[in-house]
Amino acid sequence: MIENEIKKDTAILVGVNLDHDPGFDRSMKELSELTKACDMEVVCIHTQNLSAPNTALYVGKGKVEEIKESLIFYEANTVIFDNALSPIQVRNLTQELDAVVLDRTALILQIFDCRAKTAEAKMQVELAKLQYMLPRLVGLHNNLSRQGGGSGSLSNKGAGEKKLELDRRKIEKQISFLKRELADMEQNKEVMRKKRNQSALPKVALVGYTNAGKSTILNQFVSRYSKEEGKQVLEKDMLFATLETSVRQISPSGKKSFLLSDTVGFIDKLPHNLVKAFRSTLQEVKDADLLLHVIDFSDPDFSDHIRVTKDTLEELSASHIPVLYVYNKVDLLDPSAPPKLVDQKLYLSAKSDSGMEALLEAIENLLNQGDKTLTLLIPFSMGQIVSDLTLNARILSTEYTPEGTLIEVQGAPGVLDRYLKYCIK
Repeated sequence: MIENEIKKDTAILVGVNLDHDPGFDRSMKELSELTKACDMEVVCIHTQNLSAPNTALYVGKGKVEEIKESLIFYEANTVIFDNALSPIQVRNLTQELDAVVLDRTALILQIFDCRAKTAEAKMQVELAKLQYMLPRLVGLHNNLSRQGGGSGSLSNKGAGEKKLELDRRKIEKQISFLKRELADMEQNKEVMRKKRNQSALPKVALVGYTNAGKSTILNQFVSRYSKEEGKQVLEKDMLFATLETSVRQISPSGKKSFLLSDTVGFIDKLPHNLVKAFRSTLQEVKDADLLLHVIDFSDPDFSDHIRVTKDTLEELSASHIPVLYVYNKVDLLDPSAPPKLVDQKLYLSAKSDSGMEALLEAIENLLNQGDKTLTLLIPFSMGQIVSDLTLNARILSTEYTPEGTLIEVQGAPGVLDRYLKYCIK
């Protein structure tokens, strides 16, 4: 062992199975992956079956003693509960265990805090953290005396009440500030979205459970069909590797160009404050013409992941958008399995570059649904119209006549309807 090696934080996981929840084992497995994603080592797992949580400690008093013994034995410094803890339960457990106590929400917030790179993402995470902290201020200063009271003025309150009031005001002020800053950023992003909408390029959004392979698919498209260099995004086998939405123009030769966006992954029990804070980031999902729902087909719990993604899309008011289901990582089940499309479900392996052409073909077919074909005679003096149609539609044929450029073009009504006056059939 290298001397002076930095010891990784160690964590004990705790899960309470209420009313024999069939998804309990899956949730605990995911909590372990989340802990590793937060760069902590899992040294012990405690579980308990309860019909209802303990009001004061969530788990029973005997289980608290077991956890305390494990903390000493493994020299662990953190206890992470898969269940949502109340402020009082966090306070009581912290006192009883003399360790850092987190619930699943706090752990996810910590991961997001470490991974956020852009100013907007950092602000969104900070806002979610403050909203999580605000109701948990109660009891944090119980060691201070409570003197006075009665009139309600801050000057007549005890030291604990004063500290609590000041902390609450400080957090509320910071929340208001962050909301204003994010609103300003959202206005700027709205301008950019409107510019993209004016281009009339179809919008395709990658959605799905975290670590399903969305960024891998985006990078494959960028390397194959994008004219922009250096536009790859972070691609890693890790929960929540991507927090920011990335939008790239995909321009395949002989096919319709489109905008492809990669979005933050979803997860079961995703903190509501995070969904709310990242709502502007997820606006790209709501604006999409087509959703690519990416699924890790090698994960035995993929059907639960599909449910969580559908529920999140419902919460984002995006469940009405057409969906192509992309079952990724089939190579992990059968390395020789060829890509196949069955009933709006495409099975492929983005990592091994198997099925990307089939995916592009499926996207093209779905985007072309509702398109129309026109024959236009464009005067030579209006050459910018031909350029616009070349960029935003599909030119089927071109002929130069004495009267102008005769083109047969296929595209979305929103693009072609602007030039109906040049239509000859």
